[in-house]
Amino acid sequence: MTKTTVILHSEALGRGSDELGKNMTGAFLRKLWASAKKPDTIIFYNSAVHLLTDKSLFLDALTGLSKAGVDLVACQTCIGFFEIEKKIVVGRIVDMTEIVSILMKSDTVITP
Repeated sequence: MTKTTVILHSEALGRGSDELGKNMTGAFLRKLWASAKKPDTIIFYNSAVHLLTDKSLFLDALTGLSKAGVDLVACQTCIGFFEIEKKIVVGRIVDMTEIVSILMKSDTVITP
């Protein structure tokens, strides 16, 4: 069985307009949630960790993905940098050792 991992490194997909990028992130997560085939893991780096907080506009999709068995993992260093540990409401916080392990076991890594 192949393992697929998605990496999100920002709240916004692409470069240019952050507003457009955030809308694209929402569309991406909701389409992924609705997709018959889902990744095994989504890794959240840098500002993407904010997507897992109580202020996220996409908690519906992220909660749905989590309930569908997708492992949502947030970078511990990033969570600490932004001081948002108590605001994380979905997913789990992991260290870089676990992130490296996840990536090394993945057959496919997608960075949209």
